[in-house]
Amino acid sequence: MGVTLDDDARQYLAAFEEVTGVSGQDCLVTDATDADPADERLVVVVSSGGMSEAIGPGGRTVTKYEDHVGKPVRLVEDADDPETFVANTLAPAAVYNVTISENEDTVAYVEVANDDRGVAIGTGGQTIEAARELADRHFGIDDVQLI
Repeated sequence: MGVTLDDDARQYLAAFEEVTGVSGQDCLVTDATDADPADERLVVVVSSGGMSEAIGPGGRTVTKYEDHVGKPVRLVEDADDPETFVANTLAPAAVYNVTISENEDTVAYVEVANDDRGVAIGTGGQTIEAARELADRHFGIDDVQLI
């Protein structure tokens, strides 16, 4: 499934690759939250296997990129299968299981640790909303539900 990027996303990915030396697969800008209207952030999908290089020693590489773009950045590692990809979009939440149900809609049901539900949802729902958008863009999954 191909991902179509707008001009802003292409520019953010080009800068990501220039600063980190790691290939990015996708980029989206999450909306600001009601709690903090300035809380707009980038979510960058990193090529599978490139996460540690993108983060860098002590987080220096991703911090350098954040400074470059002037926004907080969340990294998600790409995956070949939808279950692993959905789990990666919710990291660092502990995901026990992802089940894809294909009835009228395609829904990913995600079992997370009770203590990590807040992490999986994120501030103002940013993490779960980004997971939903990325799952749709990469695998045609209509919804992501925590169970």
